[in-house]
Amino acid sequence: MILNITEAAGHQIKEMMKEEEGDVRLRFGVKGGGCSGLSYAMGFEDEINEELDLLEDSSGIPVVINRQDAAIVEGTTIDFKQNMMGGGFTIDNPNAIVSCGCGSSFKTATNAGTPDPNC
Repeated sequence: MILNITEAAGHQIKEMMKEEEGDVRLRFGVKGGGCSGLSYAMGFEDEINEELDLLEDSSGIPVVINRQDAAIVEGTTIDFKQNMMGGGFTIDNPNAIVSCGCGSSFKTATNAGTPDPNC
């Protein structure tokens, strides 16, 4: 399994999926940018490209991951934390060797990405 979704995150994602139209899946991946060079991307999508994407089930949630991103995010855990200021998703990627303070930008030993100079 490439991605692990905790019970708390799964509950939140399923609630958000109810608000989407159609048969949606969670898309999780990375894109260049952020302070450290790579940033996480997460959203909903109703189409997949069978040549470029992997489809897996995590905690009863259909997840789409681009094949190129799979090695970068393999073993990642998505959690949802609630606190006095509200709630938000947290991402724990065992492949990240450097992360920025916000926790959404990182780099791995094999992929440094392209840091955003405006960060």
